[in-house]
Amino acid sequence: MLKVYGIKTCDSVRKALRFFKDNEIEVDFFDFKKESPSSDLVDTWIEKSDLNLLFNSRGTKYRTLKLKELNLDDDGKTEWLKKEPMLFKRPVVEYDGKVLVAFNEDIYKETFL
Repeated sequence: MLKVYGIKTCDSVRKALRFFKDNEIEVDFFDFKKESPSSDLVDTWIEKSDLNLLFNSRGTKYRTLKLKELNLDDDGKTEWLKKEPMLFKRPVVEYDGKVLVAFNEDIYKETFL
């Protein structure tokens, strides 16, 4: 089963969930507002994806925390992702041992249909 990580108020997460529902693909939803992914899970996502794709440097939380001023390196970004899940670009989708980040309808059609 696919696992979708994000928050329900995020437009990209809503689009992804709608895509899966419309195509009758069952998913398990993990809400970043209710709990944080484990440190090991974050490490796994970074291995299977791209840290710079996972780390949302355009979001509200990034601006609120004034992280741009810290000029974070990869270790700093990883540390922040482990303690603040709202810094993830959403959604993060786990499937078949792989990780897909963000919503792109064409990529979703190619990957899941």
